[in-house]
Amino acid sequence: MEIKPIKNEVDYQEALHEIELLFDAAPDTPEGDRLEVLATLVEAYEEKHYIIPMPDPVEAILYHIESRGLTRRDLEPYIGSRARVSEVLNRKRPLTMEMIRNIHKGLGIPAEVLIQPYDTFKAAA
Repeated sequence: MEIKPIKNEVDYQEALHEIELLFDAAPDTPEGDRLEVLATLVEAYEEKHYIIPMPDPVEAILYHIESRGLTRRDLEPYIGSRARVSEVLNRKRPLTMEMIRNIHKGLGIPAEVLIQPYDTFKAAA
């Protein structure tokens, strides 16, 4: 089993192609072991070369509630009144530190995601 480090984009693409060929390999077989090693190398290369930006805080909250079958009303214990939840999710009011702490503790959304700056839309005066 000859496996080499992934040092550049060509090596990366070759490894991805081989992973695709081995994708259905059974565990604890030579092919399965090769797949596991290649996947580990690809993961390490991607972590170093493909930085994935964190999601927008409001998008993260919306994704979280949708993926878990929650409603906006379920956010009230963490954000405040129904009106406050609406303001935050419609980007008319930014998250406060207290809201961020509550959402992180109650829903498990990483604080690093929630504290990022994001665009809000102020109502025209």
